[in-house]
Amino acid sequence: MEIRKLQSSDAVKYFVLRLEALQTNPEAFASSYEEESKNTPEIYQNRLEGDFSYTFGAFEQEELIGVASLVLEQKNKIKHRANIYGVYVTPEKRGLGVARKIMGVSIKKARQLEGVEQIHLTVTASNEPAKKLYQSLGFKTYGIEKNALKVENTYFDEELMVLFI
Repeated sequence: MEIRKLQSSDAVKYFVLRLEALQTNPEAFASSYEEESKNTPEIYQNRLEGDFSYTFGAFEQEELIGVASLVLEQKNKIKHRANIYGVYVTPEKRGLGVARKIMGVSIKKARQLEGVEQIHLTVTASNEPAKKLYQSLGFKTYGIEKNALKVENTYFDEELMVLFI
């Protein structure tokens, strides 16, 4: 397995995996399949070329099996913060350490960036495997957002987590 920063040439693979993520685990993402399926791979190409975000992917024989995005804050008062969004591993590859490796690369990158002091993320409060992973990497819960997401008629709480680096 190879972990690397996605390039604009990976946009189609990223788009396909992103739509899979939104269909497989709609409770884990603020975006919906219905919204993002209207996008084009070019939109993802632009995201992957951004100056203030790094999307890392896990590849197994050229197949993209997992992703996470590290996004830097741009406002002066919060430039010391970065966020991790969109962590996803395709179901048949879960439990093999893929997310841990992607998160490790993301955290390492954040530590290399001048001025970044903390990394924030949110996780669905009922997602115990993800919470255990993040806790094992040093993230601490600092709050719960009740009813943060509503998927159809079901509400999901999100845990707000931070890692001071």
